[in-house]
Amino acid sequence: MTETALPAGATLLLAQTLDFPTPTEFRHQPQAALVLADGRIHWHGDRADLPWPRNAFDSIYDYGNAWLLPGFIDSHVHAAQMPVMASWGEQLLDWLERYTFPAERRFEDPAVARQASSAFLDSLLAHGTTTAMVFGTVHEDATDALFEAAQSRGMAMIAGKVLMDRHCPDFLRDTAQSGFDASARLIERWHGRDRLRYAVTPRFAPTSTEAQLEGAGALMTLADGLYSQTHVSENPDEVAWVQSLFPDAKDYVDVYERYGLLNDHAVLAHGLHLTDREWQSLARNGARLAVCPTSNTFLGSGLFDFQRAQAEGVALSLATDVGGGTSLSQLVSAAEAYKVAQLRGQKLSAGWLLHQITQGNAEALHLGDDIGTLDIGKQADLVVLNPAASHNLSTRLEGVEALDEQLFALVILGDERLTQATWVSGVRRYCNGQTTSIS
Repeated sequence: MTETALPAGATLLLAQTLDFPTPTEFRHQPQAALVLADGRIHWHGDRADLPWPRNAFDSIYDYGNAWLLPGFIDSHVHAAQMPVMASWGEQLLDWLERYTFPAERRFEDPAVARQASSAFLDSLLAHGTTTAMVFGTVHEDATDALFEAAQSRGMAMIAGKVLMDRHCPDFLRDTAQSGFDASARLIERWHGRDRLRYAVTPRFAPTSTEAQLEGAGALMTLADGLYSQTHVSENPDEVAWVQSLFPDAKDYVDVYERYGLLNDHAVLAHGLHLTDREWQSLARNGARLAVCPTSNTFLGSGLFDFQRAQAEGVALSLATDVGGGTSLSQLVSAAEAYKVAQLRGQKLSAGWLLHQITQGNAEALHLGDDIGTLDIGKQADLVVLNPAASHNLSTRLEGVEALDEQLFALVILGDERLTQATWVSGVRRYCNGQTTSIS
């Protein structure tokens, strides 16, 4: 084999590799070598075909029989809400008042925001997640802290300051004008910088006046490639509230559509109680739904209809929605999605679920050309999973030879305990229970 020049500083990873380029296709290299250089995947193939001697590499990591996958991608999560995970007894609207709003108030202190943002992103890495679409809080300084923390780790992140000018505590309330101005400044500072992108972020329709929603639509015109993120149709009481607040709107989805917040860069979390017209509007506008199964079951919000989404042609992503969600692990999200589908008499394969939390989510977020698979040239965002770290999983896999059966067990029994290492842009950021230091 002709040997080409190896880039300076190249790293060699040895493991069995898995990726999921389509919902029905997976690629498996049981004795794989992955070469990382300049933050990207430089070479990927059978280690017997590696065209360079091992002493040519700056560093080598031999993960044995561990599984190396593209880093997980989370399409809806709240940076400030880790402290309210597993909070007892409420459904959505009361849960916001009792738990969420007090937790987000802490971020008015810039020191708290910096510490908590770092802890949040380190937790994502410990769960194997390398990219996320994140709700900040209403505070501009705290949103800066979140972007700074992601930038220092080399992570791809889409995030935004929450817009909220009514039906919330005074200590979290902005105005239509102040929310617009702060968001515009944040867009100028962060959108398109390194691997960071900005999302215009009204929390949900009930907490924004029509003036603020109009301003949110105007923000979307300030730069190319901006995203929007919000919530829709999570809880029946919430849906009825929206109808009372916006009597001229056809329905909940129409509120966002009329203000220019429904397009192929719009990610709306939940979508549990949609009307026929709303499904059709989402599909027509190319909007994405972020399905949040652990949050939906924990808060008693409802069961997502995967079959209906496929029939309507609505693009989906899979998300943790912490703190309503009960785990930052996308493996746990995938397992809960399987159970939700079962309760609806539907079936989701392990391949579909693993595709969804990697390349599927990347495509939903318009990042599929850069992350989501192990193709040469993509960013080296990777997670190494060690099945032996879970007694239940390792016991289940004893004697199992069929890979599809192994992958199903991984989805149902896997969680963050399996994370042996997480790599971001070719740099190991998490290893064996300890996050690597940030220079």
